[in-house]
Amino acid sequence: MNIPVWLVWPLLGLGIVSVLLLALWLRKRLAQVERKVSLLSAQLESSQQHAATAQAELEELRSGVIGVGQRVLNLQESQQRLKNQLAELHEQHQVIALSDPESKIYSRAMKMVELGADLEEIIRECELPRAEAELLVNLHQQKQG
Repeated sequence: MNIPVWLVWPLLGLGIVSVLLLALWLRKRLAQVERKVSLLSAQLESSQQHAATAQAELEELRSGVIGVGQRVLNLQESQQRLKNQLAELHEQHQVIALSDPESKIYSRAMKMVELGADLEEIIRECELPRAEAELLVNLHQQKQG
């Protein structure tokens, strides 16, 4: 196959122009890809920073929750000890109240005060001196007020 000489130069020119256009298009495409890679790299870095921050916050929260849990356990133990002590004191009070006849009188007088008995009735029923009966009434009023 023989190509005429007059056709070789235009075909060669067309080939060179085609190669130049292809090179320009590839260069433009490469620049677009590089911009996308750069953008994705920046997004990846930002995401990694956010993940690291979130991880640090999570660890801080875990530590806080563990500390709070330990404090709750300590408070529950203290509460149980106090309940036990209160029960013991209540038992001791009951034993003392039952064994001491005078405390029975005062317990009865306090009960009458709580039920709304007047001063004279308390003095008469419990055989208490006026000053002691007044003291019981005043203590009850302070407790209520």
